[in-house]
Amino acid sequence: QVQLVESGGGLVQAGGSLRLSCATSESIFSVNSMGWYRQAPGKQREWVARLSSGRSTYYEDVVKGRFTISRDSAKNMVYLQMNSLKPEDTAVYYCSLVVRDGRRYWGQGTQVTVSS
Repeated sequence: QVQLVESGGGLVQAGGSLRLSCATSESIFSVNSMGWYRQAPGKQREWVARLSSGRSTYYEDVVKGRFTISRDSAKNMVYLQMNSLKPEDTAVYYCSLVVRDGRRYWGQGTQVTVSS
């Protein structure tokens, strides 16, 4: 069973920055892709950013240029650097991995609140 633990969320003013971290029990070298999702109150969970095993990165349009996904393979960590945060970025952020056999795993989420 793959375990994912997010951290780094909190309260920040608009325009500020946060870095989310995701510690995984699975070796980064054995996953197909890593990603971050978010779910705002009353809304469905949405994809935010993805990092493929080949290190290609993909971003949802509204965060492009502000968020950066990265990984530290030696530490089995995935990060989401969030800059120029906006109140509409307020959500619970989830780390997710897809392993080689296609199964997806989720973390428990970390709350990000951006005040105006």
